[in-house]
Amino acid sequence: MQVQRTSLHFQHPTSNLQPPTPNDIILSMSTESPQKTSATGQIARAAGMVMAAFILSNLTGLARQILVANAFGTSSALDAFTAANRIPETLFNLVAGGALGSAFIPTFTGLLAQEKRAKAWKLASSITNLVFLIVTLTAGIAAIFAPQVVRLIAPGVSADPVQEALTVSLTRIMLPSAVLFGLSGLVMGILNSKQVFFIPALTPAMYQVGMIFGVLVLSPSMGIYGLAWGVLIGSGLHLLLQLPALSRQKGSYSPTLGLGLPPVREVGRLMGPRLLGVAVVQLNFWINVRLASRQPTGSVAAITFAFALMLMPQAAIAQSIAIAALPTFAAQVAKNRLDEMRSSLAASLRGVILLALPASVGLVLLRQPIIALLYQRGEFTAHSTDLVAWALLWYAAGLVGHSVVEILARAFYALHDTKTPVFVGAGAMALNVGFSFLFSALFERWGWMPHGGLALANSLATALEMAGLLFLMRKRLRGMKGGEILKGGSSAALASGGMALTLWAWLARFSASPAWVAGGVGVAVGGAVYFGVILILGVKEVRQVMANIGTKLTS
Repeated sequence: MQVQRTSLHFQHPTSNLQPPTPNDIILSMSTESPQKTSATGQIARAAGMVMAAFILSNLTGLARQILVANAFGTSSALDAFTAANRIPETLFNLVAGGALGSAFIPTFTGLLAQEKRAKAWKLASSITNLVFLIVTLTAGIAAIFAPQVVRLIAPGVSADPVQEALTVSLTRIMLPSAVLFGLSGLVMGILNSKQVFFIPALTPAMYQVGMIFGVLVLSPSMGIYGLAWGVLIGSGLHLLLQLPALSRQKGSYSPTLGLGLPPVREVGRLMGPRLLGVAVVQLNFWINVRLASRQPTGSVAAITFAFALMLMPQAAIAQSIAIAALPTFAAQVAKNRLDEMRSSLAASLRGVILLALPASVGLVLLRQPIIALLYQRGEFTAHSTDLVAWALLWYAAGLVGHSVVEILARAFYALHDTKTPVFVGAGAMALNVGFSFLFSALFERWGWMPHGGLALANSLATALEMAGLLFLMRKRLRGMKGGEILKGGSSAALASGGMALTLWAWLARFSASPAWVAGGVGVAVGGAVYFGVILILGVKEVRQVMANIGTKLTS
């Protein structure tokens, strides 16, 4: 399943951090009261810990992708696996994801903030039982009707009877992972609400470990089936890692569905609109798979590799901050401290922009050597690199939009408003569907690889979603310290421009050099230039980080 799943636990550790992480930039952004500084600082410290865990998870995920690319390249077998994996992914997001990401955490956190511990744990028990029953039943039905589902989402795959049979078999193997992820996601929501972030943030790494086991140990004898079993093993590890931390919370379990309990009904009320939004997003993914399955061989795998690469910085930057911010936002709302929330939200957005914009520029410019460095070996040929790089060009352009939407959506959920982000997101994803048909057709007419149009559609629709959410949140909070956010964004844009010029010159000189020089060293050069310009511009977050480092070194 995709990295996106982590955003549902979407996701504090103590103040004795080691040298400051990039997310410590948020600490310096509050000039308000001590209470506001404390709340913003809490998000910063938590985000730093989550970012560290996400970086580890991303490195593990990168190792998995390299191994998968080496074993399967952009082959038809991997296309079948990708299409099959979309089915349990959809089940999880539709049934469990909507409840966990937008409805359960704010409600559970609100009860804890109001010191209603018994009611909070009864709510957790009820949602656990409901999620288990509903996902298990739905997964069973999907297994029975797997051939029909595969024909619906991937007609290009179904055109070949052998390929269709393979996809159906892979689907049935991986469907139980939806149940395991549903339970694991709920445990993650409970731990996040209790301000436990580091262990839950490590769970994606355990999922990747399962898939790595599948590639290295099972696939040599089982082929692509080994990777599917790796998904199932990884989902089990995803859940098991969190159980010791859950037991330390000393919560009580009740064998009840709690359908008559007001908090359960509140989760249901909040979940309803969110399910619509999730359904639209999943429909978009299905349409992308459907369109890509009819494009040249390797297109499905190419957009999957490219989207995963874009999600790596997005997870480390935006999801780490969003995971840390949601419980804090929810507690601020529960205590009616909207001024604090406004300050915390503005700080989070500014930090995200300062980190996401250079990452976007770097991925766009260095995409070819980075992909060659990471993947081009074994079954992953130079043609595979071209396929993935073309998609990454258009996906990376939307990195800032994806990152800002992560934060804004959590802010709305904390306000117990799932309708606004859902309706805006549904509208954006509806546009995404239309853009996908339009751009893929235009790209093909222009002689370009059509799967790039699917990536461009996603980035454009997400940018429109970001603009809509910013406008509505500003109205909702009666201001968002827009001047501070704009000032930070302007500094990031100027520094990113300097970085882009440097990287253009670098590629002009070293594009024919080995990939580790053009890509690996290029990343270091671009990062150094960006940080240098930001430092020259006197951005206060960097000053605070440097001051903190100096304090650590002299203490």
